[in-house]
Amino acid sequence: MTDKTGAGETGAAEASEDGRVLDRLYAVIESRRGGDPARSHTAKLLAKGPVKIAQKVGEEAVEALIEGVRGDNRALAQESADLLYHLLALWAARGLAPGEVWAALAARRGTSGIAEKASRAGKNRG
Repeated sequence: MTDKTGAGETGAAEASEDGRVLDRLYAVIESRRGGDPARSHTAKLLAKGPVKIAQKVGEEAVEALIEGVRGDNRALAQESADLLYHLLALWAARGLAPGEVWAALAARRGTSGIAEKASRAGKNRG
């Protein structure tokens, strides 16, 4: 199966990859910036800008949620892949490097979800 980035076949070897696959996908997305929209889905998406990409993120999130409720893990995996691809495209469109997100996640390590959410709520009040 060819993915939306044009990166080629996906297979069992890639299924066992760790989180670095997202860094590699982000690099592919970045490499498509300014490319020919007639030849690259990603170039076409990036040319439409962050508002259109954000809309796609929302659509893919809803599709992933639907599959999560249905309980079809294969379909959920496919929709999750679409969601992650579009989220990474949004990051690229906004100039947000994956490392910034990884750092935000790392900063939460060892913090309860309730405490972390409360700390963000306090920051948003002032």
